Amino acid sequence: MLSPDKIKRINELSKKSKSDGLTIEEGKEQTALRKEYLETFRSSMKDTIENVTVLDPEGNDVTPDKVKAIKEKKLLN
Repeated sequence: MLSPDKIKRINELSKKSKSDGLTIEEGKEQTALRKEYLETFRSSMKDTIENVTVLDPEGNDVTPDKVKAIKEKKLLN
């Protein structure tokens, strides 16, 4: 999870880039913060997908085999 301060800074830089433009240093900072945000988001989404169980309307487990295999592998480690 990205800290609230970093998210606030991302938003500040985004707003500034739309109004005044960014300095070279601010542009680099914005790129680094965005990269960190995306890595955190992707990691969180991956964990969510790998831990979900999909059920059909009748209550049958229809979780994709790939996800089931990942779950089993995690349990063994």
